[in-house]
Amino acid sequence: MTVDTGKKYHRRRSIRLAGYDYTSEGGYFVTIVTHGRLCLFGEVINGEMHVNDFGRIVHEEWFNTAKLRPNVELLEDEFVVMPNHIHGIIWIEDVTGRCSLKDNSPVGAYSHTPLRSPSHTIGAIIRGYKGAVTTKKNTIRNSKGSSIWQRNYYDHIICSEKDYENIVNYIDSNPLQWELDKENDHHQ
Repeated sequence: MTVDTGKKYHRRRSIRLAGYDYTSEGGYFVTIVTHGRLCLFGEVINGEMHVNDFGRIVHEEWFNTAKLRPNVELLEDEFVVMPNHIHGIIWIEDVTGRCSLKDNSPVGAYSHTPLRSPSHTIGAIIRGYKGAVTTKKNTIRNSKGSSIWQRNYYDHIICSEKDYENIVNYIDSNPLQWELDKENDHHQ
């Protein structure tokens, strides 16, 4: 017997690559946007980002992630805080001793190894980062439970040297392009 409760459930479509092992060693370009695209982290003046106190927290917690997770490497020139979003590259290193991508494995190869702790996935890394930033910001503002981030995030698996160079150039030039950025809710 089926009972119709009248409720309609919206099933969210995953934007993750089906079948891909997001614990695989390699580089992942991520973008995380604030809830409602609110400009919380500072402002761009003459093509240069000027972070405020919350922007400093966003920056500090990004690099704190690598201190907390031995399989993660983060580099200063591969990260930018913008008024309402961040862009960065997360490098996941092999901490299990299995064959690495540096050993001529194809970049983005699907893993056929046993499952590892979820704490090594890109999703877990982003959840931890978003949670740390949210906790610090809400503690400072005494606004427990206040949303800072959109529910999801964008990720792109870096699959070549050219891809990497394009992404680093994009990150570096992001403040210069702010007036045209789709994340800037003030651009025409």
